[in-house]
Amino acid sequence: MTDPNLSEQPIRCFWVDGSQIYRDYHDSEWGFPVYEDRRLFEKICLEGFQSGLSWITILKKRENFRAGFANFRLAEVARFGDKDIERLMQDAGIVRHRGKIEAAINNARCAEKLLESESSLAAYFWKFEPSPKSRPQRITRETLRSMTQCAESVALSKDLKKRGWKFVGPTTMYAFMQAMGLVNDHEETCFVREAALQARKAFDPNTL
Repeated sequence: MTDPNLSEQPIRCFWVDGSQIYRDYHDSEWGFPVYEDRRLFEKICLEGFQSGLSWITILKKRENFRAGFANFRLAEVARFGDKDIERLMQDAGIVRHRGKIEAAINNARCAEKLLESESSLAAYFWKFEPSPKSRPQRITRETLRSMTQCAESVALSKDLKKRGWKFVGPTTMYAFMQAMGLVNDHEETCFVREAALQARKAFDPNTL
């Protein structure tokens, strides 16, 4: 027998599974513009931890990551030392990968260095927002499956690597751009797409 509630479900992007945590993330976070440095730093760290894993795995552990990494407060993570690395390696609530843990700490220090020349992380990252003219005319399931990076994510990756950042490849940076609203990759049929578009229209990166 068909569940009558299923017919009442809004249409979402194809990658959203049936879990509430994933639906909530998709509906209220993914693709909406972010201009808070702490959230941007958190996301770029978590994208690094996701490498080789599924995002839902990281999403389920996000609160544990926040607890372990001082809520991703840049100045505190940058001061982490060997004891913190060992503490995190014993934390079953996160992904215990030494290279990724060390990369997050390294990236905090690189971010501090970047802030010597940039007014904020947000001001830096939003410089890499793709021009609307370079974007596909329609975002479909097929488009999303074939589009794993763009010229701007490649440029962002190269610049970060030159600055010493780690786990910031062009595909990882494209996922970061999708999540933080630098691109709106909600499908045309997704009920969230218009809300994300309006949020972007209301945000002016020139004020950063």
